Amino acid sequence: MTSVVTGRILLGCRIQKGVLPVTGTDVIYLRRVRVLELADELGNVSEACRLVGVSRTSFYAWRRLADAYGLEALRPRERRRPRQPNETPPWQVDIILAEAVSRPTLGAGQLLGFLEERGVIISAAGVQKVLRRHRLGRRSQRLAALAQLTAAAGGPVVETALEGPFGFCHFAARPGDLVALDSFYVGKLKGVGRVWQFTAVDTHTRWAVVSLVCGDHTAQAAAAFLDLAITRFADVGIDVTGILTDRGPEFRGTAFTRHLTERGLRHVWTPPRSPNHNAVCERFQGTVLDEFYRVAFHREFFTSIERLDTQLQAWVTRYNTRRRNHGDYMRGRSPLDVLHQTQDRVS
Repeated sequence: MTSVVTGRILLGCRIQKGVLPVTGTDVIYLRRVRVLELADELGNVSEACRLVGVSRTSFYAWRRLADAYGLEALRPRERRRPRQPNETPPWQVDIILAEAVSRPTLGAGQLLGFLEERGVIISAAGVQKVLRRHRLGRRSQRLAALAQLTAAAGGPVVETALEGPFGFCHFAARPGDLVALDSFYVGKLKGVGRVWQFTAVDTHTRWAVVSLVCGDHTAQAAAAFLDLAITRFADVGIDVTGILTDRGPEFRGTAFTRHLTERGLRHVWTPPRSPNHNAVCERFQGTVLDEFYRVAFHREFFTSIERLDTQLQAWVTRYNTRRRNHGDYMRGRSPLDVLHQTQDRVS
């Protein structure tokens, strides 16, 4: 009997309810829930803690949390990056990176005059620290970033553009200047069929718009999604003027390219076999896969695309307005924060 119980605990899940761990956070959460359940089943806290391998101090701390705030309080929380009192503001970081890449042969000290003209007062050492954090500390790295920008705008000019290390080409001076589009296969739902997701992410604010389609992701479906994305972006004050896509058939089809021409939108292609040049969209799709789909499909059996889309749109709304992104560009901001900061600077 003990071996069976221990085996279930080591799996970190409640097998009888069909709940399986998906991420490391889920494993920790379900293990904490299980030790509380096991203590009730055995009627012995010490034995439950011994089987699971935790201290009674931790057990009683988790029980107090669960009693006060519910079981969700046992889920580990992400540790935010500490903010330093003299930290360079994100809007100044954006200007420093833009100036450094547009003038890649100038060093940190030589950039100070150009930065002062744009309202950024900072030391040469501070500029160099920002550049190093973003892998732009050396002249060769800045030249490679400029090559990638050129490749994203109109095709590669030099061979090194195809060897860029981090897809820095996703820079837009204003919201809507460059919106990255992509699609990915969600899966086949029983009774529904094949489900695809179209994704649009504004590269300046990281504001995202998504839509689910059944069947195949055709050029006609991509054109319809483009209209939806432009409308959604306009609702938050983003005027779309440029589109970035890979060379997939849905974005090379006549229905899509003709629609772009009719709307007067600039179309930028990523270089062949270079998914890093669409890194903003690819990264978002990895996030929605990890944080939404893998969790949702373990919690519920979906029999309609409407039900799945309702939950997806709720997650995207939270992503746009509340979820903090701790990447080098976002630095703890949400897309809504970046949008408000940009609008404040313009006004």
